[in-house]
Parts: sequence; C-alpha cells; structure tokens
Amino acid sequence: MGISVEELQLAARNHALPLEMLREPITPAGLHYLLIHFDIPAVDADSYRLAIDGLVERPVELSLADLQARPAVTLPVTLECAGNGRALLEPRWQSQPWLTEAVGTAEWTGTPLRPLLEDAGISSSAVEVVFTGLDRGVQGDIEHNYARSLSLEDALRDEVLVVYAMNGAPLLPQHGFPVRLIVPGWYGMTHVKWLRSITVVDSPFLGWQQDYGYKLRQSEDDDGAAPVTRMLPRSLMVPPGIPVFFGRGRVLQAGPCELVGRAWSGWAPVVRVEVSTDGGESWADAALDADAPAFAWRGWRFSWDAPVGEHVLMCRATDGAGNVQPLEAEWNLEGYCNNGVQRVNVAVS
Repeated sequence: MGISVEELQLAARNHALPLEMLREPITPAGLHYLLIHFDIPAVDADSYRLAIDGLVERPVELSLADLQARPAVTLPVTLECAGNGRALLEPRWQSQPWLTEAVGTAEWTGTPLRPLLEDAGISSSAVEVVFTGLDRGVQGDIEHNYARSLSLEDALRDEVLVVYAMNGAPLLPQHGFPVRLIVPGWYGMTHVKWLRSITVVDSPFLGWQQDYGYKLRQSEDDDGAAPVTRMLPRSLMVPPGIPVFFGRGRVLQAGPCELVGRAWSGWAPVVRVEVSTDGGESWADAALDADAPAFAWRGWRFSWDAPVGEHVLMCRATDGAGNVQPLEAEWNLEGYCNNGVQRVNVAVS
C-alpha cells in the first residue's frame, strides 16, 4: 500500500531517530523521535500553572518555579512510540507511517509524582489518576484535550516523574514545554506533554485516547481489545558500512566488522541480544554493555567477519521477564506493539 497524502503530512510533522545515533547512549533532543497528535500549544512559562485536583484533600496549582523548587530526580529513560513499525504491516492502518526508528533515550529531570499526590492528600476512594495536556484536537470524530490515565498503583511508582528538563536543558516546545509526564517502561502515548492537570478520580477514565485509542484491536468493533501499556522487547542495530541514498541499503567492504546497537524492554531489563548475519538461519549471542540503567536501553556489540555477497542482518532481544522479540510482529488493526525484528540488507564486496 502506498503512503497517502494524509500520512505524508503526519510524517512531515513527526520524525524518527537516525539509526546511526544508536551509537550514543543519550539521544540529542533534536534527534529524539517525535510524535505530536495535535498542535504544539503556545505556553507562557511565567503564567503556567499545573493543577492537582479531583479527589484530593488539598487541591493546588503549581507554577514552574514551584515544581523546580521541589526535590529533583534525573533519570535516563527510553521512549518508544506504540505504533513503531506500523508501516511494515499489511494491511496497514492509515496513521503515522513509522518503520522501526520511533525511539530515543534522554535524561529527564523533574520531581517525583508520588510526593505531589501525597501532599495533596489522596482520597481513599481513588482509583485512577488522569493526566491532561494543553494540546487539543479531533480524533475519532471527538474533540478533546489529549489525556491519559494510570491506575493509582502505577501512578504512585517511585520512577514516575513530572519533568521540566531534557538532557539538562528546559523542555523544547515539541517535547512538552514547560512540563510533561514521564512514565518509565511505558509506550510513548503515556508520557503526556504540555501537562495541564493531574486529576484523581474514583472510576476508570473514559477519554478517547484511553478508552478507545491505543488498544490491540483485531477490528474496529473489537470492544474487548487489550490496552497498550509497557514496551515489548526490541533491539536495533546501527546499519554497517555506508548507505545507498534511495532505499537505504548498505554497502560494506569484506572483512572484520563490528556490529553495534541497543536493546530495551519495558517489562524487565534486557539480558540477551542475539544476532543473525544470514537472514535468521543461525543466531549467535552479542556482548552486552555492563552498565544498563533501569529504564534505558542497553548497548550491545557483535564481531562479524563479513564475506563477499548479499546478506540480511538481524538482531533480537530477550528481557529478564522471559519476553523474546519475535521474528515477525503479531498483527493488530492500528499496528501497535509491533516489535518484529529489524532486517538490514547489506551488499559486501
């Protein structure tokens, strides 16, 4: 299926990670993958206020300075779009046409969410916490502000942050300035940008992005679809050699070649990466970097003596919970959680 004009418009507004930047443990802000559902809101930092309300004893509005004055935490966190790989599926849902590069890892600085909620006084009847952004638009024929929720249990996890800095600098407008949510381990739709309010509620949130969007549906009327939550294991490699401009095939000279890449999972740290240099006929273990942050990707490397000929290189990850990256993605309507292995075509001469 060809790319539609509507998909091209989305692709022009959003961008993926250049795979050669997998060499870097931290992605520069301008190269981190980006998905913007609606428009980037115009926000004045001086007048900005974050509301914490709903079923709390002490509702409060916090300025950017108020948030910055609280205890700060910096975490390296890998974010991946839930629709990463969608363009490789058939039939393909008409949306942002990602290949495999909708990912990035940044150092996010902010203040933990849990103390903010505890200071406000959480009601005993609380069930979920709703995070609403300032961005507004129409999706599924419904006009709404982008909003997602977490169960109270997930919202109170120590690693969940309300952040105001990325890689040591204020958030860029496209990355949620002045304040956004970071929920380590979860797909990108969870990390609400341009955060307007945090609302404690006593029943499941039924906003469009939560109740209909981001579900693993087999058809448009699949009411029992499972929700998208944590990132499945995925490994990507830096394509070796040099690229052919159109099609991005690779050209490489025969001889020793070190393949490098990164792997991640939202369920547990990556404990194994395997590499195939013959299109999946055989596999061998890559060497993993020793330093692996809890919520960021893990580096790997593999020595290959590249012989003359045409080759298909592949890599797959296994996490500590026993989840193994599949050779082929499991199809679903919108193309979510598509973690089939990467294939890199290389011509060695």
